[in-house]
Amino acid sequence: MDLLSWLLIAGGVCYESCYPPARKGEYSVRIISFSHPIPRFLLLLLLLALSDTGCSNKTEKPKTKAPAPVTVARVTQKDVPVELRAIGNVEPYATVALKSRVAGMITGVQFKEGDDVAKGALLFTVDPRPFQASLAQAQANLARDLASANNAREQAKRYASLWQEGIVTREQYDQLQATADSLAASVASLRAAVDNAKLQLEYCFIRSPMAGRTGGLTTHPGNLVKENDTALVSINQIVPLYVTFALPEKDLATIKGRIGGKLPVEARVAGSAVAERGTVTFLDNGVDPATGTIKVKATFANARKALWPGQFVNVAITLDTRKGATVVPTRAVQTGQQGEFVYLVKPDATAEVRPVTTGPSLDGMTVIEKGLAPGDTVVTDGQVKLVPGGKVAVKGGAPA
Repeated sequence: MDLLSWLLIAGGVCYESCYPPARKGEYSVRIISFSHPIPRFLLLLLLLALSDTGCSNKTEKPKTKAPAPVTVARVTQKDVPVELRAIGNVEPYATVALKSRVAGMITGVQFKEGDDVAKGALLFTVDPRPFQASLAQAQANLARDLASANNAREQAKRYASLWQEGIVTREQYDQLQATADSLAASVASLRAAVDNAKLQLEYCFIRSPMAGRTGGLTTHPGNLVKENDTALVSINQIVPLYVTFALPEKDLATIKGRIGGKLPVEARVAGSAVAERGTVTFLDNGVDPATGTIKVKATFANARKALWPGQFVNVAITLDTRKGATVVPTRAVQTGQQGEFVYLVKPDATAEVRPVTTGPSLDGMTVIEKGLAPGDTVVTDGQVKLVPGGKVAVKGGAPA
């Protein structure tokens, strides 16, 4: 209890407080009645204490609210591409797992892991000596039977003349002719055996079937390999390559109508400022009923080898370009109960709520279909402190 209250009670004064106080730190009271006479010295103290107090209806003047600090930007016009965006996966244009077509020992590996190899480049050598011997044997057999076949053919010719002259019988001629035909067939068989031996010998030298990049080795010189067994190395063709992605089925009609016109596509690796450019080359023959999407494949030249098989990339298909579209930073657009709106900074440095109709967004900019004009100033940061008609203080961005 403060001193004034104590004195009033001690003097038998009935009182009530009046709020709010006239000035900060003071009390205002109204004396209602006295229960008994007040001593003069006590009344004097009361008068002195109450000389600066009293019930007052005066209130403090409302404080002027400080302008809200905001960042602003100008409404501009620019050409905005209309795009479809998706996440794609990079795939090699072709991939091959090389296997040996003959059994034997690896005697040479003519490349290093991760090398770029040309089509036809020698990669592995299987010991060729057993196959060289088989080829030599087949060639010798062919030469033997070829000589016999030539002799039999000549004898058959001579007996044909003798048979016509009646010197030999028809049976003797037929027997020699059959022998010549049999040897001719044997020669043809041995020619095929020689060709097969050459082919087996050629299989000892394993070459790259395409230009590409080699992966990790699974075998080394001295290892034995079997025919058509474990892959020796995998080769991916990465120039060119594919990027596969999925689009919603609602965009199917748009893609179908333009796929024949080399629909342009951009692929960008996360964190890269440079986009690779390609074209849509494949549209799947059905929509996935589980996801409601359709598979699309684009081909990229990949001359800089910026894309790598297995990567995930951001894909953008450019459908059209809107010339001179009105745009604002996307962060300026707010969403309320009545729809989308922006805070417009008026020439008198006050904020106005302006409903807008938005279009597509791209790279942090949003197209404004209706509600703003080029040159308007909108708030891009600090909207939470704004009220319609409130003052603003521009702290950054375009001058208001």
